[in-house]
This record gives sequence, structure tokens and C-alpha cells, in this order.
Amino acid sequence: MAMDPVLLEIMSNKVTAIADEMRMTMQRTARSVFVNEGSDFAVGMIDVSGEVFAWPPGSKTTSINVPAAYTINQVELEPGDVIVANDPYLTEAMATHLPDLHLIRPYYHEGKIVGYGWGFIHYMDVGGRFPGSISAANNDIFQEGLRIPPMKVVKRGALNEDFVSIFRANCRLPDINMSDIHSTLGCLEVGAKRVAETIEMYGVDAFVDCQEALKEYAATRARDVFRKLPDGAYEFWDFLDDDQISRVPVRVRLCMTVNDGTLHFDLTGTDPQVEGSQNVPTAGTIHNWLTRRITTFIRTHDKTVPLNAGLFRPITATNPPGTVLNAEFPDAVGVRSVSATCFNDCVNGALLKAAPDLMAGPTAGSGGSIVLSEFDESGDRAQVIIIQSLRGGMSASKELDGVDVRDVTMNTMYNHPIEFIESKCGVRVIEYDVHADSGGPGKWRGGCGQMITVEVLREGSTIHVRGMERFRFPAWGVLGGKPGATRRCILNRGLPGEKELGKVEHIAVAKGDTITVLMPGAAGYGDPYERDPDAVRRDVELGFVGREAAKTEYGVVVGGKDYRLDADATARARRTRVKSNLGADFDFGPDREAWERVFDDAVMTELNRQLYALPKAVRQQKRHRIIERAIPDLPPAGLGSLVDAIGDPDAARTRLFRAMTEEFETGRSRAAQ
Repeated sequence: MAMDPVLLEIMSNKVTAIADEMRMTMQRTARSVFVNEGSDFAVGMIDVSGEVFAWPPGSKTTSINVPAAYTINQVELEPGDVIVANDPYLTEAMATHLPDLHLIRPYYHEGKIVGYGWGFIHYMDVGGRFPGSISAANNDIFQEGLRIPPMKVVKRGALNEDFVSIFRANCRLPDINMSDIHSTLGCLEVGAKRVAETIEMYGVDAFVDCQEALKEYAATRARDVFRKLPDGAYEFWDFLDDDQISRVPVRVRLCMTVNDGTLHFDLTGTDPQVEGSQNVPTAGTIHNWLTRRITTFIRTHDKTVPLNAGLFRPITATNPPGTVLNAEFPDAVGVRSVSATCFNDCVNGALLKAAPDLMAGPTAGSGGSIVLSEFDESGDRAQVIIIQSLRGGMSASKELDGVDVRDVTMNTMYNHPIEFIESKCGVRVIEYDVHADSGGPGKWRGGCGQMITVEVLREGSTIHVRGMERFRFPAWGVLGGKPGATRRCILNRGLPGEKELGKVEHIAVAKGDTITVLMPGAAGYGDPYERDPDAVRRDVELGFVGREAAKTEYGVVVGGKDYRLDADATARARRTRVKSNLGADFDFGPDREAWERVFDDAVMTELNRQLYALPKAVRQQKRHRIIERAIPDLPPAGLGSLVDAIGDPDAARTRLFRAMTEEFETGRSRAAQ
């Protein structure tokens, strides 16, 4: 029987308020900077079937359809118990990398479970090969830290000291980590008290019945949004620069089928799992890491839809095993966010193909953080600290410029105050600004990325830059708009010994060294020469666009210290422009265009078909050999041009087909023997 709509609205507001109070409790009581400053955590209310039914509107992540049922079912629960787990393979992709510790507490009424409180925090270190636990260079999950299967962190209300002993012994920041566990337990206790109060006020039936009713209501609203899209099949693919083990780009592919308010995501054709840690653990489902952009689309076109797992009921997926988007044990997964971002940019492209007026361009496509591992001032105690979250820009859309230095597609984490950074560790922030000229030119300009320069103040330190992506393939422009700038990482910029680092991850630094990270910009939308000249002039005055770029990219001349618009010179520049690529839906930039003259969709589809017929253990090595034979001088991402490396595309294709024939023939011959 349908729930009374008035009572459903009351319960919707009530459970949302409970979730939001849990969120505020977590943020105010956690000790680590990643929580109390950066907001890399989430909480929610999970129903008896294991799905989120209440989500805090103030949450800075979008893990709304976190799959918790499998984990819950692995533990025999009693009142006062709390589950902990962090392993993607032992939780069926509830956890997606080891630094995220998930805690789940059952909420009881008269001896029966009526729901669960859930929360996770990204811990700054859980052991493993590198400080901070995350590295693209890890090549299996055993290198990434302590693996925790679903087990009890609290038993009948008492902390499980056996777990605590093992956990403390296997992480570099045991005191901070335990403080964050207590913070999560406190947040779940707040949820328990508020659930009890709600049941006392409205009855247990209202509390339990609203869970499914809210999800079905959200599903109905999501279908209404999807009906704005014309029925049809829309294909799109995008690339990672490489896997940071080899120099070979990695392709992610999507076919999105729209049918009367439902979507089907077919990921067939995506490249095999990589040797690095960019693999995404999804357990073959339409996982929350694959629905970030579609969540944005739903909320853009229905700002009041309830946030719960029902949003994703109209979406199905074909997500074959063994790809970079469906990791299999023991694939490393620490930097799964870069591949997930790439996939969500594919969703972005498919939506633009379906309804360009309803969707913004792709985001900057690169995030991550800059991390310091060092010894403290005494030289005795090692410490790891997140210096800053790194963000590119948001892309432009029809009638709207992109947002600068604030890519909110994957999450909306806050930046860390500079005063806090400098008080906690041995670095000084020299620059913290906008990466000028990084936003893609367009009638509506793409958002600029951020830039940061830090100076190292102590010997024996290492800088780790995570999420290194978009050094090679920029965020692509839309309907005449141009791509954003690519990412850069520079040692001692403007100083003796300046060095372009490219896509390096771990940098051993000396006292006095500086590291500069220039984040990529997002895509422009529409012809840049149709942009209002005064908007360009204002961009120059504010430091988002340089004078030279204003003239060459927009045909706008800004002169003088007063940033005066030279109308006559602007008119001349716009009359004499050289038009290029204005008829295309997307401008992918020269490197991707050169790459796809050799490795087009048909070739890559056939290459992957033959690779998937091989044992998983040999796929990537054979793929690397084939592509590197086709392009022998493939440069590292960020340190060379694919246009120059490829040279003659026809000759490169000839080498490619020869390499495919010989490599696969050799494999078949060995198999026959």
C-alpha cells in the first residue's frame, strides 16, 4: 500500500535531517585534516535491504548508491555491534580503496533491525608501500595497505581491542586514525539516538515504510529527468594519459542507450585492467563511482529530488569483468578516481550528444592532492600530511561560464587553509592562485584550474602528487569551444635547476626546493569569437585570461594599465580570424586527434577483442608491446607531443597491424604447443 504523501514528506525531511546531523558530528569531531578541513568523508542512512535511503544535503561526496548489503550480510550482528571494512574485493565494492574505512551500525527497535547508520572517512595512511598508502606505482592491492574484511570494530558496545592492536600496528598515523574511528562511532551514535526519537514520535512502521517509498519516489523523479533526453544510442570514449607504469594511453568507452526515461550504460570496449592502481572496483555493477556525472545531471534538472539509491533504479549496466572499470582481485585500485573521472567524462560526452543544450562540457578531468611525507622538527617522528586538494575547473555550458578552480563533479571537498598547512608541516606556500589561460576559450569560457607552489623547509622530505591526469589529453571543447589547458608539474620553477617533471608521482626533495602544480582547465562552449568583448576584458583584468590569449583566442584587444577595451583593434582582429574546427561537435586537441588517426575506434575494438581472449596476466604486457612497436618513440605524458611522436599516421598504422598480427600469431602458436 502506498504511503500517505504528507507523512512521506515529513519522514523525508526527518531522515535527511538525521543524516545531516551525523555529517556535522563527523566533521566537527574528526582529527584528520582530510575530514575537518577537506571533507573527504560521507555518511548516510541505509535501509534493511542495504541501500541508502537518506543522504545529507551538505555531504561533499556523491557515494549515494554505495553497495552495503554484501558487507552487512557477512557479519552476524547483535545490538551494540559496529562493522568495519575497507577492502574492495571483500566487500563487493562497498569500499573502493583501502584508505576508506567504512563503519556500519545496525539500529534496533524491540530487538529487530530497522535500518543502519553508515559512514566512511578517507584515512591519511593505512600502511602499505608508500606513505599515504596511495600510489599509481602500486601493482597489486597487497602493496596498498592493511586489508580489513567485514568484521566488528565494536562488539556489544565494547571496542574490539584485537582489531585496534592490528590496525595501530599497520598504519603510520595510529593516533590520528583511532581518533577518526571514534569520530565515526560518535556520528553513528547520534544517528541511533535520532532514529529512536523518530520512531517514538511517528512509529516504527512509518520509519521502515518510508525507506522503500523514498527510493521509489526518487526513481520516479529521475525517470522524469531522463525523459528530457531523446531516445537512442550515444557512443563516446575518452583517454587516460597512461597508467604511470607504461607510456601507453588507456581508453574508456561507453554506449549510453536512452529508452523512455531509462538509461543503459554499456562499457564494452573499455581497455583491460592496467598494471598500475587506476583500476576501479565496481563488482560489475552500476557503481557509485560510475554515476557521479549522471547524479549531477539529475540534480541540475530537478533540484529538489530526494538523494537516495532510488535515483539509480532507472539505470542498468553492462560492465564486463577485467576492464579498468571492473577490477578483479588482486588489481591495485588506490588511484581509481582518475579512471572513474574519465568514465564520467564519457557520460558527459554521451549526454552532450543526446541533448547539448542540457549539459555542460567536460570538467578539467583531473584532481587529486599534494601530500608531504617528512620527519618532524626533531627528526625523530615520521609524519604524513595532505598539503592541499587539487582541483581543475568546471566546464562552460550554454549561457553560462564554467566555475574557476572548483571542479565539483566527483566531490566538493574544501581546500585546506594555508595557515593550517604551514603550522602543521615543513612547507611554505609561495603561490596559491588561478592557473591563468587554463580555461578553454569559448563563447562561454571554461573554468580555470588552480596553481600552487610550495617550498620545502626540511631535509629528507618527499612530495607525492596524486591523481596525475590530463597531461596529454585536455578537456575537450564543445560546439566550437576549445579545450582547456593540460596539467603541469615543475621542480624549482623560475629558479636554477628548473625542471619540467611531467607525470611524476613521488619526488624526493631537498630543503629549499619548490614544487609547482598547475592544474588543467575545463572546456569552452561555443565559438570564442562570439564571446562578449567586455567579458573577455574583465577576464583579463581579473587574471583569468592573459592579454595575448585574449587577442589570439578571442580576437579581443585589451590595452593600458586600466584594462581598456580597444574596440577598433578588436573589430579588426575579429574580421581577420582564421576559422578552424568550428563545425565539429567537439575539439579534442591535436594530440588526441593524432592518436586516433592511428588508433581509431574500429582498431581499438579489434585489439581489445583479441586481448580479452588471452589470460588476464599477459594482456597489458602484450598491449604495451603492440602499441610501442607502432609508436617507438612514445614520449612520457607531459614531456612530449604525440603529434611529433606519431609523425606519419599511415606508416604508424602499418606498423600497428604488423605488430598485432605477429604478437597474436605468436601467442596462438605457443598456445597450440
